[in-house]
Amino acid sequence: MRKKRAEKRPTMPDPRYNDVFVSQFINSVMKQGKKHTARRIMYDALALVEERTKSPGLDVFRKAMSNVRPVLEVRARRVGGATYQVPTEVRSDRSVALAIRWLINYASDRKDKSMAQKLAAEFIAASNGEGSAIKKKEDVHKMAEANKAFAHFKW
Repeated sequence: MRKKRAEKRPTMPDPRYNDVFVSQFINSVMKQGKKHTARRIMYDALALVEERTKSPGLDVFRKAMSNVRPVLEVRARRVGGATYQVPTEVRSDRSVALAIRWLINYASDRKDKSMAQKLAAEFIAASNGEGSAIKKKEDVHKMAEANKAFAHFKW
C-alpha cells in the first residue's frame, strides 16, 4: 500500500437532539449540500412520529435503527475460478450505514406526500418490526443463512 488510509472523522451530533445517529441520518438524506433542507425533513419526520405514536420520536427512530441493522451479510469470494457467497459478520459502522441507506431508500419508494411523511411512516413501521427495510434485513440474513456451508471460506 502506497498511501495511508484516510482516518475516520468523527460525526458531530445534531443541534436539536444532540445525537450522532440523527446527524448521520441527516447527512445521508442531504442532497447537493442542502443540509438545512435535510434537517427540516428529518425533524419534521420525528415530529410526525411523535404525533402519530404518542411516544418520543427519537426513541422510535432508535428502535427502528436497531431493528433494521443487519448482523450478517454475504460477500462474494473467488476461490479457484468459482465465486462463493460467503456469510460474514457486519462491522458496527457498516451496519449503521446499511440501516440508514435502507430506511431512506424504502421511505422514498413509499406513496406519501412529502419525504418527511414517508420517513415517519418507515420509522414507525420499522420500529414495529415491519416494513420494507425490515424485509430487506431479513432477506440479507436469509441469504447468509442459506450460504452457511461456505462459511469456511471466510478470510
